[in-house]
Amino acid sequence: MGPVQTACTPDSLTVYWEKDPCAAAERPALSLDGGPAVTPRSTHWTFDGLTPDTCHTLEISGENGKTVLSVRTPPSPVRLNVKDFGAVGDGSTLNTRALQAALDACGKGQEVFFPAGVYLTGALRMHSDMSLYLSEGAVLQGTDRPEDYLPKVKSRFEGIEQECFQSLLNLGTLDHSSGPNCRNVLLHGQGVISGGGQALALNVIASERERLKDTLAALGEKIREYENDNTIPGRARGRLVSLFNCENVRMTGLTLQNGASWNVHMVYSRHILTDHCVFRSRDVWNGDGWDPDSSEDCTLFASSFYTGDDSVAIKSGKNPEGNVIARPARRIRIFDCVSHEGLGIAIGSEMSGGVEDVRVWDCDLRHSLYGVQIKGTKKRGGYVRDVVVSDCVLPRFLVCAVLYNDDGEGAPLPPRFSGIRCQRVRFTCWAKNDWEKDLHEMPMIDLKGFDVPGYEASDLSFEDCTCERPGQVLLSHCKNVSLDLRQAE
Repeated sequence: MGPVQTACTPDSLTVYWEKDPCAAAERPALSLDGGPAVTPRSTHWTFDGLTPDTCHTLEISGENGKTVLSVRTPPSPVRLNVKDFGAVGDGSTLNTRALQAALDACGKGQEVFFPAGVYLTGALRMHSDMSLYLSEGAVLQGTDRPEDYLPKVKSRFEGIEQECFQSLLNLGTLDHSSGPNCRNVLLHGQGVISGGGQALALNVIASERERLKDTLAALGEKIREYENDNTIPGRARGRLVSLFNCENVRMTGLTLQNGASWNVHMVYSRHILTDHCVFRSRDVWNGDGWDPDSSEDCTLFASSFYTGDDSVAIKSGKNPEGNVIARPARRIRIFDCVSHEGLGIAIGSEMSGGVEDVRVWDCDLRHSLYGVQIKGTKKRGGYVRDVVVSDCVLPRFLVCAVLYNDDGEGAPLPPRFSGIRCQRVRFTCWAKNDWEKDLHEMPMIDLKGFDVPGYEASDLSFEDCTCERPGQVLLSHCKNVSLDLRQAE
């Protein structure tokens, strides 16, 4: 059992800890203020209905004895009701000015409050030391008009820094040469943050294609290096929530859905906590759920994904810019999450700044296409190392080179994929080839390094893993691979 961490709202205490990958059956008992003990199924628990501004005693009893922590819930914030600023929750009134006024007025110890209703808006900016609460039945709904997300801001998409349309919610200012400039923000409640989705994405692409028509025409045959005709204009899309150079941000209890591309994107950020959220983006191109990008100490748990692309994608920039900026994604923790569709958990393909110290446990990804996939192109450079996946259900596990998103100047050497472990993973060996067709059999393990000496995929181990049916194991350009596999009972 790793160090215990806590996160509080005025009326709740969430406790969570890192699982020891060597201790599958570790289940400590938790007790608050002398109450009855609970034994969580996974490595977290939330105590609800607490009194604000109150000190609570948390007892944790496990195989190594008892730990006692004193935790204080914060005071109830002063609520700023968006309706008092002129917002109308009728789903048709444009509320951008009213909502931005409420956010600007929110100070430390205050909270912007959304009662039930649908609040149509364009881009909004948040700042340090504030909270936003969406009550049950409240929807913060982004428009599908690109002009509502102007002016453009410095952003990063698919590993390249560039000017993009703003996201629906924007925190911090992008600067790879400095630390945090936005801190201590809480987004919570039982409501929905919903973007303009695929309609907004297509409108942005159309707008950008017109603006870039000369550039696109000049590319000629080089346009074939890109994924499709929408790739270049599509890179200007905003996200649902952008966290740029942020620190100590928590998102909890919310449904986060239908960004114009990725839903939650954190860049050059640290100490980002996301828990008990639902991510939806089924019909959105590049509809990732949660993407830590050159960010540190990012934790995700107790969340569900219905996404049109990766549930999670861990990134760190694209060659050659990502190699030069060289800010890795590291200390990423993902546990007790479920992918109901989509692609699962990915590392890459933009990983030129490096990815290290990733832990995934107690996740059910059986309904995803890839399960867990570590990917990059031969041009990327960088590395992925020290990745541990334990006590999960996956359709399959891949380490591979991909051919898409491969434009631009390359790094002088390929990436290195090393130090990757799977422990007590159950493989189904079945997956969907898209979201409409039936399941079909897949290789259980597919490991491919690079055909350059010294850049093989190395030090890969599968310990105490099971498969529900006989599955293929494919190896190419690998060294030091250990396989401990057996048929599931």
